[in-house]
Amino acid sequence: MKSLLFYEGHHEKIAEELKKYLNNVPDFLSDQTASSTRAVGDAIQNIIAEKFGEILGDWCSEYSSTFARRAMADVAFNDSSGLYNVVDVKTHRSDTNFNMPNLTSVERLSRFYEDDNNIFSLLLIRYTLEGNRLVVTNVHFSPIEFLSWKCLTIGALGWGQIQIANSNNIIINDKYSRKQWMLSLCETMLEFYPKEILKIEERIKRFINIKNQWQEKEDIWI
Repeated sequence: MKSLLFYEGHHEKIAEELKKYLNNVPDFLSDQTASSTRAVGDAIQNIIAEKFGEILGDWCSEYSSTFARRAMADVAFNDSSGLYNVVDVKTHRSDTNFNMPNLTSVERLSRFYEDDNNIFSLLLIRYTLEGNRLVVTNVHFSPIEFLSWKCLTIGALGWGQIQIANSNNIIINDKYSRKQWMLSLCETMLEFYPKEILKIEERIKRFINIKNQWQEKEDIWI
């Protein structure tokens, strides 16, 4: 079953409401917090966790914002159609040149999407700072399958990490097919893994050479 929240465009109104709310929150950043991009991101995430369930309104039947640091979700909710949504909050300060945030593991997402009632969605918050004042310039709220593969890449960690290639370039394909997106993920990984095998073979050769060099050395450190 398709999500009415996302496939009928209601998520865009929620994104606008969240943007408006964040831009009207009384100043909450100290000089010390504002100087740290990570601290600002954590502060934004905490504010969203407190308010997002209310902003979702009737779309939310059950809401949670308590998860371990490395969990897939920052917040989660059951929507009015009975679908389970986990939401990953990502923040990007737009005056920084480059940012490649990890979204999730390809293995974790693949397992999560074995259940058609699960949705892995993203809240992408773009902002600038005017002194200690937060100015949110853009909010994207969408399932990961609405993100074009033209703006995604794979990082070599574990099974592979889906990453945004550059947070300054987000391409959204609203109402895109989950099936087609997941097939593109599979094709991407089938191209990615052979390249990783070649890299590992080169590393093995490198350390065979290093081992041979050390075997030939006189042991003068005993």
